[in-house]
Amino acid sequence: MTPLPLFQVDAFADRPFAGNPAAVMPLDHWLPDEVMQAIAGENNLSETAFTVPSEGKDADFDLRWFTPEVEVPLCGHATLAAAHILLKGAAIRFATKAGILIVTRDERDETLLKLDLPAPSVREVSEPDVCEALGLSPRPLMLADGCNDSIIVPVASEDEVRSTSPDFAALGKIHRMAIVTAPGDEQDVASRVFVPYAGINEDPVTGSAHAALVPYWAERLGRTRFTALQASKRTGILDCELRGDRAILGGRALTVIEGYFQL
Repeated sequence: MTPLPLFQVDAFADRPFAGNPAAVMPLDHWLPDEVMQAIAGENNLSETAFTVPSEGKDADFDLRWFTPEVEVPLCGHATLAAAHILLKGAAIRFATKAGILIVTRDERDETLLKLDLPAPSVREVSEPDVCEALGLSPRPLMLADGCNDSIIVPVASEDEVRSTSPDFAALGKIHRMAIVTAPGDEQDVASRVFVPYAGINEDPVTGSAHAALVPYWAERLGRTRFTALQASKRTGILDCELRGDRAILGGRALTVIEGYFQL
């Protein structure tokens, strides 16, 4: 058996048992896709991040993400987790299917990491099957192009966000990451995120969803910076900023398990 380093990191968290857990496996070279998918299934976390040193001049590492079921084109919290493990200086650059993603340390607080993601364009759509699967009345939704098939589902209040009770079997038949969101009580906005088609009924804290929420809420709030609560059972708080066509997400991360995967 070959021991491979494996870390479990709570991302967008400043204490154990909060934020979103991700596995991080730094590799010297890529394993076969089916092996990485099997490892992600064995880890049974929303995402496992695999990295290898990059051969390109514009990145430090190549990065891929797998849920227990599929490889995904973008994952924010697992990128933050990978940066937490691999970042040695002020910034780290990852080459991904979503382009070059950069994570930097905040100049005033080195424990705060800032994740730079593409901010997608959002457009109004009508998808009553999504609303029905979420147990909500039909309403206009906003589709975030090129962002894990994210669809923004507005509701009236944080209480309604918290009380949303999806039919996961029905929602799992729809290739959408459903983001239920409203103005927040203590934070500027609140949300919950459901991705059963990818094997994740409810994601605890979702960077890619907030990449979609940043342009959506910046327009409605009339400002480019705000705070966000993801109101899952674990909860997570994110600092959000729209900077041109980029979404800057600030959060902390904590290593909770460190060991080896015996392959």
